[in-house]
Amino acid sequence: MAKVIVGMSGGVDSAVAAYLLKKQGYEVIGVTLRTWTSQEGEESRCCEIDDARRIADRIGIGYRTLNCEQAFRQSVIEPFVREYVSGKTPNPCVICNRRVKWEWMTYLAGVLQADYVATGHYASIVKLENGRYTVKRASSKKDQAYMLYRLSQEQLSRTLLPLSDLTKDEVRAIAEEAQLPVAHKKDSQEICFIPDNDHAKFILSEEGQEEAVAGNFVDADGNILGTHNGIIHYTIGQRKRLGLSLGHPVFVKEIRPETNEVVIALDEAEIMSSEIEVTDLHFQGIPDILPGEPVRANVKVRYHHEGENALIERISPEKVRICFDQPVRAAAPGQSAVFYDENECVIGGGIIIQK
Repeated sequence: MAKVIVGMSGGVDSAVAAYLLKKQGYEVIGVTLRTWTSQEGEESRCCEIDDARRIADRIGIGYRTLNCEQAFRQSVIEPFVREYVSGKTPNPCVICNRRVKWEWMTYLAGVLQADYVATGHYASIVKLENGRYTVKRASSKKDQAYMLYRLSQEQLSRTLLPLSDLTKDEVRAIAEEAQLPVAHKKDSQEICFIPDNDHAKFILSEEGQEEAVAGNFVDADGNILGTHNGIIHYTIGQRKRLGLSLGHPVFVKEIRPETNEVVIALDEAEIMSSEIEVTDLHFQGIPDILPGEPVRANVKVRYHHEGENALIERISPEKVRICFDQPVRAAAPGQSAVFYDENECVIGGGIIIQK
């Protein structure tokens, strides 16, 4: 009987993942990684221990908790704050999956002599003909392959994703049939350590400040259009809550931390990109993209982007250039660009940078 460590957040997806693996005959041990607790004692939505323990008791599996708060702060929260203050739009879940969740689950698997780790992500693990492991998009709208593109070959080879072929409705139906106490628990839509979804307030608290430094909204020619409330309140492509009355919709085009300016696009065409550059690269389906050997792929520039076909070419040891067949909207520095092959498997990805 193979043994598997299942990451349990206290939500319905990880609950059903644990339940299905037990039904398949695995020896299952649930683990909740305590990653963050607010000053008021509120838990992160990724580590609601009371719910996770109740689920484990209901399924009849072993259960552990691990305190990862220091590692999470160093690997996720502190870089998140630095990136936002520098005008970028980071994706902390991507980093957390590689540097915290999988590293700590794999560590526990070693301690408990488990064969695999598992989560309730909607994606699947595929071993390709070239011998490499990769993540493949799920067929459901809840697909989360994008969030897993930084997992290593070793991590992928030891991972089970039992929800790969299921929809969210099917998962809830399984949970209800199994009488799991979280069958109808609401999904979390926000970053786990910012439960009120107020990024700026969280960053100010982390920085020990009461309010952000105001600055100027400017157009591409430097003309002042108004006053902003601090660059941490804005992201590339943003249209709402700008406080500008120019008689027509405008969009955030660029954030300039060095001058504390937010550049405004007066037309949506100004936030479309035919090319972007990407660094901090990580590959799954292939070992690398080599100079002079460009690769065709479908590229997503954010989690909810449907993807656009593109040509990816190596332009330096640290960077690739992505040339899109059709321009993409609001490719924000700090966000991940993830590359997929024709079979919807992850080739690789990296972090978008300002050209």
